[in-house]
Amino acid sequence: MNVGLYFGSFNPIHIGHLVIAEAVLGHARLDEIWFVVSPQNPLKENKTLLHEFDRYDMVRLAIEDNDRFRVSDIEFHMPKPSYTIDTLTYLGEKHPNHRFKLIIGGDNLAIFPKWKNSDMIIENFGLIVYPRPGSGKSKLEEHPHVQFVDAPLMDISATFIRKCIKENRSIRYLVPEKALQFIKDRKLYL
Repeated sequence: MNVGLYFGSFNPIHIGHLVIAEAVLGHARLDEIWFVVSPQNPLKENKTLLHEFDRYDMVRLAIEDNDRFRVSDIEFHMPKPSYTIDTLTYLGEKHPNHRFKLIIGGDNLAIFPKWKNSDMIIENFGLIVYPRPGSGKSKLEEHPHVQFVDAPLMDISATFIRKCIKENRSIRYLVPEKALQFIKDRKLYL
């Protein structure tokens, strides 16, 4: 099975994530996409990071109507901060019949060489890259294990969504309806 791994804090998951995942699913000829909820990104501060189980539940609710999407809590059980290479290696060992590819935004391609064992990730797993606003050029664009997909250019940020919630502004249509209800019910991000 060909599986795309879409890592993220999903703080919260929003429509942009789902639109990108659906586009990648079709263009990259994947069987499934697994949303890997990251408890802590080693390259980001986590002051506004919601508890990992709440973010996992939001993703689960947001994707439950798509039988080709899965949510994974694999990094909850690994040392923190979690590094992508460690997660990929573990998943490869646990699921030897799956071929995993890492899904990243074009903005991350330029900084990808800073990731732990980035060469191993590209060589052993490969990258699927979707367009992001403000993406710069990267030496990796010509790499044979880097695949670019045609996807909408999405400029929706979780930071903007959290700000709207704090300011009591509507986030309707920015997050999936079930995730929106989860946020409201639990009074998250206030």
